[in-house]
Parts: sequence; structure tokens; C-alpha cells
Amino acid sequence: MAVCEFYEALCAELEIKINPHIVEVLEKTTPTQSFTLKLTGNSRLRLVQRLTDEDVLLLCKCLKNKCVTGLDVRYNNITDAGVGHLADLLQEENSALRSLDLMFNDILTDGAEILSKSLQCNSTLLSLRLSGNKIGNKGAMRLASMLQVNNTLQELELADCDLATQSVIALIIVLKSNKSLRSVDISRPLLFSHQEWAVHCSEMLALNSSLVELHLGKMGMTDSGMERLTEGLRLNHSLRYLDLRCNRVTRDGVHHLAQLLKQNPTLEIIDLSSNRIEDEGAMYLSEAISWPGCTLKELSVNSNSIRTEGLLSLTQAMKANSTLTHIYIWGNHLEEPVCQAFRELISSGRLLPEHTDVSAYEVDAQVFLAEVFQNVRRHYYSTDSCGAGTRSDSNPAAAPDSCFAPLIENQRPVPLQPC
Repeated sequence: MAVCEFYEALCAELEIKINPHIVEVLEKTTPTQSFTLKLTGNSRLRLVQRLTDEDVLLLCKCLKNKCVTGLDVRYNNITDAGVGHLADLLQEENSALRSLDLMFNDILTDGAEILSKSLQCNSTLLSLRLSGNKIGNKGAMRLASMLQVNNTLQELELADCDLATQSVIALIIVLKSNKSLRSVDISRPLLFSHQEWAVHCSEMLALNSSLVELHLGKMGMTDSGMERLTEGLRLNHSLRYLDLRCNRVTRDGVHHLAQLLKQNPTLEIIDLSSNRIEDEGAMYLSEAISWPGCTLKELSVNSNSIRTEGLLSLTQAMKANSTLTHIYIWGNHLEEPVCQAFRELISSGRLLPEHTDVSAYEVDAQVFLAEVFQNVRRHYYSTDSCGAGTRSDSNPAAAPDSCFAPLIENQRPVPLQPC
């Protein structure tokens, strides 16, 4: 019996209303040796019926003894009860599930505890995404305990989960000894101390040799926190992607980062968007980018109060170093000399249009820049169905459905009215 027919029969047997979204997806799915189900509840093109806990129960029954390797159920109405059904699926002896995306559901502390227990003895799941679920401090502490015994999980996303200082530090301390995690996102916690975690993070980075991608957005990091972080990064030779967006870093903090870039040959992507590095900070970065041996490939400095001098220094650095291929500058002060410099970079082929977030246009012989909806890639290391443990060095905008798609796929420029 086909999976869709089995689902409909279960609905009739248990007297549960059929979810047309599930039927549509199952009809298009041909179970092979391994397959992925995408049942996201946030379709841009049409209204879909979001999954409930009952839907998850039926879905797990349908997938029992099936070789499903990926389950994407983002933006649905799944609660702790639904997580219990998914935990049963994970605990099956022949479970093949490698990727579970539960972002932005209604999972709380109990759901995180259920998942933690099921993953203590699970040896197949590589990726767990829980961002946007309010699991809180207690739920995150349970996950930290699980990571002490789980040696399989490689990707963990806990952004916007209302983590507190205790659980953030616990997760960071676990990374000192955990050798399997490659990508971690703990952005936007609820911290009472904005610097204590940075000390622990610095110590962790000095010891950890497996972490490739680290997201520390909206952590309240200041320049002193950046100084602590770079102390640990000087001894780290594995991290490739460092996300520091939406913090409180100024030119002084970026000075420490720039000095690090001259010494660390591994960092390839840095996201500094929505800080306040200004011209001096941009010039520090430009000097580091021009430094022989700098391996930085992608840099985002959106919304950093950078003016003409700082932005022009970045264009000169790109001319001096061909390694940097992606740069994102929207939200700064884009005066005409900057517009002309970036038009020249793009027209000469030095900067590809899909590798930046601005596009040049001309009105009455004056050059302006329009915003293009592109941003630094969301994932560098990923364990999505496109390949476990994959690193992407290709153009992310070329494949918006892949695990390395940019944050916003629409790339239509929006011209601004000239002043």
C-alpha cells in the first residue's frame, strides 16, 4: 500500500480529519531507498493547513519502517505532545532519520526534555533545528546534558529559544569535549550577563577542534567580549563561519578581529551586520583583507554606520586580494563615490552581481545603488538531505532550494529615488 493510501486509511480508522497538505506531499513522494519529507507550514505561494499533534501521530505511524532520512516540519502547530510521537520515531531500532527540522513550532521545556531523552541513545540523527521554540533555560540544560553522551549530532540550532545565561554557558562548556558537533546556533538568548559567556566561549574555541560554524547573533557582545573571543580563536584552526550580527561591536572590537584575520588562516565567512564599526572599523578590516595569506571569502557589514572613507577602503582591499568574493554593504552611507566604486567592481567582473546586496543604476548622469535582496549564506556546514556533513563553497544563490540558500531568495533590485 502506498504511503498516501496508508495515511488516508489511518485517518478513517482513528476518525481524524485528513490534512490535505499531507496528502498532497505524500502523493508526490515516491519512497525509495531514502527520501525526505518537506511539510513546512509557511508556503509563500498558497495557504496550507498547518500540522497539529494529531497529524504528527499519523505521520509517524505512516513512516514507521520507512527509510525517511529527513523530516522538515517548520512553521507548524506542533507542541510537546507531537514531539513525543517524533521521539518514538527516533527511538525505533531501524530509524534512518538524519535530519529533523522543528523550527518555529510551539515546543516548550517538556518537548526539549523528551527530545533529549530520545537522543541519548540515538545514533542516526545528524541535524536538529529547534530555533523559534521557547524551550527556555531548563529545556536547553537538558539538551546540554544530552550532548555529553551523544556522539552523533553534528548540527544544532537553538536561536530565539529564550536560553538563559546558565544554559548558554552549559552548552558552550559541553563543546569543550564534544567532538561531533560541527554547527551550533545559540543566537538571541536572554542573558543577564553579556560578557561572562564570552570568557567561556573563548576557552572553548581554544580547545575545540571540530566546530566549523558558530552563530552568536544578538548576544549583546561588546568590544571586550570580542577581545575575549579573538583570544580563543587565535588557537582555533577549525572554525570557518563566525556569525556576530546584531551585537554591540564598534571599531575597537573590530580591531581585535582584524588582527586575528592576519594570523588565522581558517576563517572564511564573517557576518558583522547590524553592529557599529564605522569608518575606522572598516579600514581595520580592509587592512586585514589586504594582508598576504588572508583567507576571508565572505564579509557582511550591513548597517554599520560606515561612510565613504571606510567603504572605499573595502573596495581597494577587494582589488588587492582576490580571495574575498562576497561583500554585503547595504544600510551604510552610500554616497556617489561609493556607488561608482561598486559599479566598477561589478562591471569589471571583480564582484559578481549575485555576490553582493547592491546593484548600480544611473539617473541624470549620477550613479546610485539599489538594494538587492541577497545576504551572506545562512549555512556553511549542513547536514541536510543534500548530503550529510556538507561544506558549500559554491554560489548559494544559484540553488535556493539547497541547504545553503541565502536568507532571502528574491533577488529583484529595488531602485531608490535619487536625493
